[in-house]
Amino acid sequence: MRHGGQILVQALKDNGVTRVFSVPGESFLAVLDGLYSSGIENIVCRQEGGAAMMAEAAGKLTGRPGIAFVTRGPGATNASAGVHVAKQDSTPMILFVGQIARGDRDREAFQEVDYRAFFGGIAKWVAEIDQTERIPEYLARAFQLATSGRSGPVVLALPEDMLSARAEVADLAPARAPLPAVADSSVTAIAEALAGAERPLVVPGGSVWSQQAADDLAAFAARWGLPVAVPFRRQGHMDNDHPNYVGDLGVGMNPALGQALARADCILSLGSRLGDTLTRGYELMTPARAHARVIHVHPAPDELGHLWRPDPGLVADPQAVLRALATLPAPEARRWDGWTRDLRANYEAWQKPKATPGAVKMEEIVLWLSANLPPDTIVTNGAGNYAAFLHRYYRFRRFGTQLAPTSGSMGYGLPAAISAKIAHPERVVVCLAGDGCLQMTVNELSTAAQYGAAVIVIVANNGRYGTIRMHQEKHYPGRVSGTDLANPDFAALARAYGGHGERVENGADFEGAFARAQAAGTLALIELRLDPEALTTGATLAETRAQGEAAQNRA
Repeated sequence: MRHGGQILVQALKDNGVTRVFSVPGESFLAVLDGLYSSGIENIVCRQEGGAAMMAEAAGKLTGRPGIAFVTRGPGATNASAGVHVAKQDSTPMILFVGQIARGDRDREAFQEVDYRAFFGGIAKWVAEIDQTERIPEYLARAFQLATSGRSGPVVLALPEDMLSARAEVADLAPARAPLPAVADSSVTAIAEALAGAERPLVVPGGSVWSQQAADDLAAFAARWGLPVAVPFRRQGHMDNDHPNYVGDLGVGMNPALGQALARADCILSLGSRLGDTLTRGYELMTPARAHARVIHVHPAPDELGHLWRPDPGLVADPQAVLRALATLPAPEARRWDGWTRDLRANYEAWQKPKATPGAVKMEEIVLWLSANLPPDTIVTNGAGNYAAFLHRYYRFRRFGTQLAPTSGSMGYGLPAAISAKIAHPERVVVCLAGDGCLQMTVNELSTAAQYGAAVIVIVANNGRYGTIRMHQEKHYPGRVSGTDLANPDFAALARAYGGHGERVENGADFEGAFARAQAAGTLALIELRLDPEALTTGATLAETRAQGEAAQNRA
């Protein structure tokens, strides 16, 4: 006879879980007891949103569900931010939420929430385990659903009296992975469809990828002479130094690459949904009248035909399809080399820095990082205009080195970096964050300190919510409202948590500051004092305001 917490933890172990992220609560005390001496590491976080984002980052890195435990009510609602990231990023994750006792349901008991209703729109499956003896069954299904088809988050609610009850129940072996084989006829159909294109574009996507898939993609692109454009924040899907890599389609994309998407007559989508960020709000390519043939390979059958008419469509793991395509000879020797060369030249031109105002220039910082960091460095970020400098100027060389939310969630970078550093203490992990973005989860510096996660945080401090200010100046020029920030001394804050902190006010000092941050051997933070005029990679604040005023005058 075991209590529910012990049964649940054993199911986690049977499914290969070695680490969970949590904020403790009295609603799942039995699970905490089950974790005691279990061999599973419990990373205790400072806020449930941070815990969920750390679990999501773990899912991105491993392709297996990241695990988080939070308490009922406000714990669950805080964690919803991380669940939303996992949903939009197609990341496998399981969130366990404590729940009130079963006999108190529907009385608006203390911290009672209907989790099926609350999480129903942002999770693949939401369930509540009412019987202790059914815990292995529910967990088996949760792991299967989180990783099958389009990967995503699963939420399981755990009534506290169900967890503390005892039962005699057999453990269930983890499910076997589905057979990866792809029919030869399917691969041939894709190859034949692609062979008829004049201006093809290969778009790999999805969070479940691997270095082998990245290598196969490079081999396939080189053999066929095809250009590869990755979706928003999937730049680690292919070595950016490869001559067939032509850039990223997403927020702040190279305008020349956007034009190429509009001109392409065939898109080979390998796991990408080809959504709104990739198509600039469906302006470059619209499901209503698609200008290009879409060859759509996706692991979820519901995605085929959801936005685009597949011609042909294949329900399969894109990695297995790539493995087969990589060995096929091109229909004609390097038929699309000219098209690919032009797109690569556009990418190279886009990487030439456009100077921004101030003594510290983000383009120079990111270019230095790209040139000097080891190829296996993991770089994380959340959301904000600062991230556009990373997208434009940094080159990702290996899979698993970019952790960023395609959902555009602020506050993601620091929790993701901590998760990555705990998983890979031997690798350099850099979090790039804006002043507003970092303060969403800055309390997780305490988690980094507790677990010895020596992340290096680079804070781009311009004293405002830069992205919103950009849009404000475009649409309501000069009418500044709600976008200015009062910030702490970030470097002193890092030191208060026992880490290394310093401020850079001249770009020439950054290299030395970064060397000291690495040598510190603790969490480290470098605050970059930016000129408030440096708004985006392409325009200053004054220029953006002038554009907004001109647009208003034309209207």
